[in-house]
Amino acid sequence: MNLANKLNKILAGDLQAAARLMRGIDDEVPDAIELLESIYLHTGRAYIVGVTGAPGAGKSTLLGSLIPVFRREKMKVGVVAIDPTSPFSGGAILGDRVRMQSQGVDKDIFIRSLASRGWKGGLSRATLNTIHVMDAMGKDIIFVESVGSGQGDIDIARVADTAIVVLTPGMGDEIQIMKAGILEVADIFVINKTDRDGAETLRNGLEGMLEMKTYLPDEWRPGIILTEAISGKGIEELAREVLRHREFLISGTEMEKRRKERARLELMMAIESSLLTYVERIDRDYLDKLVDDLALRKTNPRSAALKVINPSTKQL
Repeated sequence: MNLANKLNKILAGDLQAAARLMRGIDDEVPDAIELLESIYLHTGRAYIVGVTGAPGAGKSTLLGSLIPVFRREKMKVGVVAIDPTSPFSGGAILGDRVRMQSQGVDKDIFIRSLASRGWKGGLSRATLNTIHVMDAMGKDIIFVESVGSGQGDIDIARVADTAIVVLTPGMGDEIQIMKAGILEVADIFVINKTDRDGAETLRNGLEGMLEMKTYLPDEWRPGIILTEAISGKGIEELAREVLRHREFLISGTEMEKRRKERARLELMMAIESSLLTYVERIDRDYLDKLVDDLALRKTNPRSAALKVINPSTKQL
């Protein structure tokens, strides 16, 4: 099948074609990367919602309850669930996200798990690329669930239009809020598992921290939503808050700013990936010679690196 036919299948929302492409992207198959480059021009319409929080906060269960609310609004939904990497296979430990598979019978819901593979920020290298595939398929809203590592809580905001931070009573989240700078990241706070003791204490502490920051009249103030994902309590309110934040972004210039920041992130990731690929193709003997020179203090790391990046500087 030629490139045009593959592209048309993706744009038509073909689930099997999309799944094959996503696997290829995650494994960095050249044909998949070529198709991805064509797909990019057909993206930019989906709304991206990042969901992060500590492991055990109930993020997957929360999404499992939230998805049907948006489906009732006739919105096509995508989910990119980023799992820690198995140390044995390099694949996602939770596979295709068993905890959300009850949603899988709906052809307008597409759930894809990605392995983090140790990528900094708790975000998979293929996260943005997978988002683009779902976007091109015609998904209206795409949820990105991060691993929940400390830096991932911060970096999720660079990927998402709306960033949701999920907290849970009794898990030390009060300390986490103060340490990780989450106040600067979250557009919406969710206190999940509110049947546990300490939910109101956590909410009051969070409100107190928000009160310490001055918000301008045209600036978004993060909402705090209390939920019990299993029972569905607070889920409708959370969905409304997501849509309210979307309207806020669209009504001003913030949406454009966020998407430009995401474009900048993608550019830097592409540059980094290209440089790594280039370095991997460098003659091993030449690299070994640079290593020897470094060990003997005949050069310095920066000068050696510049010789690798810019071959015209080779003077051995």
